Amino acid sequence: MKHFSMLAFASAAALCAGLAQAQEVTLNLSNEYAATSIHGVGDARFAEAVSEATNGEVEIVVHFGGALGYKSADHFDAVGEGALEIADTFGGALGGIDPLFLLPSLPFLVTTVEEAQILYEVSEPVFAEIFEENDQILLYASPWPPSGLWARDPLASTDALSGVKIRTYDRNGTIALNALDAAAVRLSWADVVPSISTGAIDAVLTSAEGGVSSSFWEHFDTFTEIYNYAIPLNFVHMSRSVFDDLTEDQQQAILAAAEETRAANWAAIPDRLAATYADLETNGVEVVSSTDPAFREALQAAGQVALEEWLAETGDEGQALIDAFQARMAQ
Repeated sequence: MKHFSMLAFASAAALCAGLAQAQEVTLNLSNEYAATSIHGVGDARFAEAVSEATNGEVEIVVHFGGALGYKSADHFDAVGEGALEIADTFGGALGGIDPLFLLPSLPFLVTTVEEAQILYEVSEPVFAEIFEENDQILLYASPWPPSGLWARDPLASTDALSGVKIRTYDRNGTIALNALDAAAVRLSWADVVPSISTGAIDAVLTSAEGGVSSSFWEHFDTFTEIYNYAIPLNFVHMSRSVFDDLTEDQQQAILAAAEETRAANWAAIPDRLAATYADLETNGVEVVSSTDPAFREALQAAGQVALEEWLAETGDEGQALIDAFQARMAQ
């Protein structure tokens, strides 16, 4: 009898150990951008916070620079179909899924991080619903620093933009810059440096930080600020079925880490900007700012063209988000 009890105890202990082991899980997170980018740093922070909160039960392995072979445009389907557990995806790449994702990058709709955060707060429920409808959950979203133009020469006038082959990150940028007589084309981030090297593009619409993370000073001499053209977002989203398979404690740890990372990423923009501009100076990149009111008016008119096309596509739902944002701004 004693032998049986000891055997039963040993079996139970082994079973418990097996169950504990079964709860351990490894999740892959794909990011098209570099580990040193604001979103790469955020992803690493998120993974570390989850590991600490779960005592190592949940390990998130972050794959930077598109190392898994996914571009941002691939992430939505990959996560929804279960081929990838988590992704950090540039919002512009989701415009083909639903044009509402192009709201944050509408030119000159917001010009400060504070305004961008208000815009995201009013639109977050809509974005979350789109992910939910596709077997995914929105963990958090966070901004890029303001966009400008990397090029060999300053692009601080409409004449300077004419005919320039400019990489844009979404349809909004392509519409707006082509309205200024540029030759704009949308490219995924992974295709940017190869396109610069082959001469397929002459300039790149992105943040100063985006260029720093990819050492753009090896190709370009100037970064032209264009009145905080836009402050686009990245979205971190996770497979709903994978999330549901986790224990409740593990789920709560992921959600808490996501909230912490979101807050940290938004708060990091001022320091990131300061560090980025120091890098530009160190590497001999000239920062150009136009003071020509005619150029600013032309840019804003081009942004209006993009807004009107976006509203034509999104209809009442898009207008409702614009109205909600403007109401918050008026408070």
